[in-house]
Amino acid sequence: MVRIERLVDLKPAYQRQAAVLALWRWRAPVLAFELDAEWGVDQAALESLFRLAASPAGEQSDRAYRRAIAELCTAPLFASEVDPDTVQLFQLETISSLLAFGELLDKPGVDEAERVVESSAGLANYLDDLVEGSFYSHPSEEAHRQYLADRAGRADRASEGYFGSRNFAVESACHGVLRALPDSAGRLDSSTGRELLALCEGFGEELVTTMRWLRTTGH
Repeated sequence: MVRIERLVDLKPAYQRQAAVLALWRWRAPVLAFELDAEWGVDQAALESLFRLAASPAGEQSDRAYRRAIAELCTAPLFASEVDPDTVQLFQLETISSLLAFGELLDKPGVDEAERVVESSAGLANYLDDLVEGSFYSHPSEEAHRQYLADRAGRADRASEGYFGSRNFAVESACHGVLRALPDSAGRLDSSTGRELLALCEGFGEELVTTMRWLRTTGH
């Protein structure tokens, strides 16, 4: 089951920021690995989309994001059959979330923002499934087990794996900050915004480490 924080409790502008932060948790994983050359997708183009998503909302940045999405969609990837490996599946799902964020710009609303946030949670849960299904013990298995044990007293999350739980914890921390901000604050290029992006980036680096382990062990 995918669990996310209630976005309806956030002001509309911060629902968008919550979607950006959900995307940002998968920025490092999608950029840490080379893209399949046959996809025809430039890694720099994806990096630009992440940067534009985190830019202050406005007609100019939104228009630039839409242009970048339109150019991305001309890549051979979108007109061919793809048989991804494990890492590539995460890349493709993250690209799909970047496209969904573009739809959020055209149709702002809680439902559109939730699509992006739910995708982040779903990928974290899927990574847990892959780790659980591996024939090899995860190098941080004991630390992950202890983390879940420490959190067990705070909420009933017994059925959730480490990465699903960590994603929810990072998400909750981000939303807690966003809820407390006045209407005039919350831009992700502010000091507070950069701290939230760094929090998501740190979690993303954890994801990268485990994805590299999965690729090395040949899951």
